Amino acid sequence: MEAAGGEERVLLTQRLKAAVHYTVGCLCQDVAENKEVQFSKQTVAAISEITFRQCENFAKDLEMFARHAKRSTVTTEDVKLLARRSNSLLKYITQKSDELTSSNMEQKEKKKKKSSAAKGGTTSGEQVAVTESEDSNMA
Repeated sequence: MEAAGGEERVLLTQRLKAAVHYTVGCLCQDVAENKEVQFSKQTVAAISEITFRQCENFAKDLEMFARHAKRSTVTTEDVKLLARRSNSLLKYITQKSDELTSSNMEQKEKKKKKSSAAKGGTTSGEQVAVTESEDSNMA
């Protein structure tokens, strides 16, 4: 049973390596066209291998950061901690994290408004409008 799990893991790792190699090849091709340079197959393979190994290291570090904080889930704070050595990367990750947070907050607000409207409840803005119209009718 464990052998089957090990084989599956090897197959998944090979597929992931192939995907990384393909992506690196595409990126190298784009750079080659823009900068008018050539990349050999060996160079693309070396960049792919280094990229894959670095991603493995990142994954282990992220897992350790979460485990150290007694969590089983990696958070954006863990990713920021990982990127702390590169100011530009940390700035970019922080910006994207903030954008996602504000977008999620907006979606939650929309859901709240929809659910309260569906339940027949009124929002505070609707209550103010009703109160103002009642005041004008009394005058």
